[in-house]
Amino acid sequence: MAEQLTADHRAGARSAAGDRIARERLGPRTAWAVRSWWLCARMWMRSMMSYRASFALNLLAGLVIHFLDFVVLMIMFRHTDRLGGWTLPEIAFLYGTATLSLGVANMLVGSADGLGVRIVNGTLDSMLVRPAPALSQLCAERFSLLRLGRPLQAAAVLVWSLVVLDVHWTWDRVLLVPVLLVCGSVIFGAVFIGGATVQFWWGESKEIQNSFTYGGATLLHYPPTVFAKELVAGVVFGVPLAFVNWLPALRILDRPDPLGLPTAFQYASPVAAVLCAAAAGLAWRAGLRAYRGTGS
Repeated sequence: MAEQLTADHRAGARSAAGDRIARERLGPRTAWAVRSWWLCARMWMRSMMSYRASFALNLLAGLVIHFLDFVVLMIMFRHTDRLGGWTLPEIAFLYGTATLSLGVANMLVGSADGLGVRIVNGTLDSMLVRPAPALSQLCAERFSLLRLGRPLQAAAVLVWSLVVLDVHWTWDRVLLVPVLLVCGSVIFGAVFIGGATVQFWWGESKEIQNSFTYGGATLLHYPPTVFAKELVAGVVFGVPLAFVNWLPALRILDRPDPLGLPTAFQYASPVAAVLCAAAAGLAWRAGLRAYRGTGS
């Protein structure tokens, strides 16, 4: 009995030591992954900035094109003063937060949707043999500052909405605005990466991913009151896009919840972001383990 207890104690000690080592290594691994992404992205930025006039003109064109998305909403409000009970400034708040979160995620990790092409032509193997995390290289592939157009335009709309909104600002409402922007970017980033990993098993499934990223952002431009409750529940308990802006906005704008969820859900964006990031990481690791090359 004593020998068994001693063996169990040693096994427990080894397990605890292993967990401690894993935690100690997590920090340096994360730092190296971020640095690898930055080194790759900086290379593409230096290449693009070699033609500054072209960059400036393309960025300006992108700003104008993205602004047309919001013009569509403004035209709708020429025929009505409310949409689903929400005013134009409130819709602008939803538009700004959703589009800004999507834009940041797209700029940082949006290139991950090119995974299927790399698997088909075999160039993913070259990433796997380099002394840098493959995911960092993939996300920084062809990094483009032109993608700044979307978040810059969304930031302008968001600032305008915050100026004209009649909101009783309390400390929690003020804090929720930056929190939902950060968490929304993480959630969209996780959807980008999680959707890309499907291509390990299903070839070119980029359009499926786009339906949850760009399509999801378009969904979040409009208030939850214009959709069926089943759809709203799906983006709360299924793909948790409602935590990007719908649920926090209910608290900020003092709007009733169409699903009647507990108030805690309106503050749960950080929890949803952590869970989404963890799920995307696990999906990526599972995809890498399943990858066997192009077969050619």
